[in-house]
Amino acid sequence: MLNIGLGFVKQVSNIAKRAGIEIMKVYRTEFSVETKDDNSQVTEADLLAEALILRSIREGLTDRYPIVSEEAASEGIIPDVTGTAFWLIDPLDGTKEFVNGNGEFTVNIALIENSKPVLGVVHVPATGATYTGSAAGSFLERKGEAATKIECNTYNGNPITAMVSRSHRSADVDEYLKGFNIGNEISAGSSLKFCLLADGSGDLYPRFGRTMEWDTAAGHAVLRFAGGSVKTVDGVDLGYGKSGHENPHFIAAGPGIVSSS
Repeated sequence: MLNIGLGFVKQVSNIAKRAGIEIMKVYRTEFSVETKDDNSQVTEADLLAEALILRSIREGLTDRYPIVSEEAASEGIIPDVTGTAFWLIDPLDGTKEFVNGNGEFTVNIALIENSKPVLGVVHVPATGATYTGSAAGSFLERKGEAATKIECNTYNGNPITAMVSRSHRSADVDEYLKGFNIGNEISAGSSLKFCLLADGSGDLYPRFGRTMEWDTAAGHAVLRFAGGSVKTVDGVDLGYGKSGHENPHFIAAGPGIVSSS
């Protein structure tokens, strides 16, 4: 595994925070929204944040690893990552939440090695919260406070809390959740759902809609190093560096949650 110290994690975290500042500058204006070829939305904030992140990684951190980033990928700029560690970047995850003004959008930066996320930073610009995950553990840093270590809930037989997508919930998800004793549901946007599993606010997050690797990698790292997992519906760990960088359906959960299949 790559030697990723807390100093390196802090550097990546600072890049995400700086991107968040640029995003919030746009958030407070009457910004325009464009639709990409895949019918997803993009704003000036997406582009400004991506430019800052790419420049900061290449010039201020390391140019050692290729970078796969959402907006560049939408323009056909996708480097070959076969056999190498690489970055996965979503400069503004939850653009729908950004456009709707509910604050549930994030900056996602992840580093992948051997198909697994070995570093993940998820920053929430609207609140200033930053989640990190690496071999040193997973941490939550709230604005103005020191970072504290976070861990998933371990299933003990009690009713569980399900995380569901605020903008992409499907009938398949509702059917899947019937197999569990659900005591509560939390709707949230973007990669926040992974982070809420990681800090023990939720227990289970099934996703049966389309996602891309940059949507999930950073949150996956936070959850992974907090003791949770992200698996396909066949029970295989979700991997990265797939052709086209599109994810299959997956189940994110804390330890001990048993699939209903």
